[in-house]
Amino acid sequence: MEKRNIIIAPSLLAANFLQLDREMEMINNSEAGWLHLDVMDGRFVPNISFGLPVISQISKIVNKVCDVHLMILEPERYAEAFRDAGAHNLTVHAEACPHLHRNIQQIKDLGMTAGVALNPHTPIGLLENVINDIDVVLIMSVNPGFGGQKFIPHTLDKIKALRQMIDSSGSKALIEIDGGVTLANAGDIVAAGADVLVAGNTVFSAADPKSVISKLKQA
Repeated sequence: MEKRNIIIAPSLLAANFLQLDREMEMINNSEAGWLHLDVMDGRFVPNISFGLPVISQISKIVNKVCDVHLMILEPERYAEAFRDAGAHNLTVHAEACPHLHRNIQQIKDLGMTAGVALNPHTPIGLLENVINDIDVVLIMSVNPGFGGQKFIPHTLDKIKALRQMIDSSGSKALIEIDGGVTLANAGDIVAAGADVLVAGNTVFSAADPKSVISKLKQA
């Protein structure tokens, strides 16, 4: 079987915000394909991160896909604003969207690719009727809201089942994994069927972040 092109998406949440220009220069010169941007509202998840002004500035200097992950309630109210701020892919949580198909279509109508995220307890079967409309499925491998958590092992079974669903349906959706991704478990995550690895502390806490990104991409 042909080896998939693995995309590495370093997570801005783990960057040094006092040296963002230097951090983004490192990302621009690395093998990362995406930059992952976690937006938290303190309501859907028990934390607040950053929002539109930060993404608007970052998108002007980074030459990677801006992968915006909305961990917020009522994401439809802000989709257009995030598009205008520079989002290329916009991911919403299934748990926050009672009208998920409408959310997906809104994102695509705005000219972005559409992602849907699932919390650790949410079964992938929830996506059965929209899998062909989605560009990215983001599986949370930790409980959302905080960085630096350990990977939940059951996630590997979830990735395998999702890979089967995508392949059997003819969907082109990419599988993105967010939470606890390290050099030690990246190989298992990719083998299970993942396409995109979000990495925060693993990248930004490393002595040589670019080397870590390169190693993750070869997982």
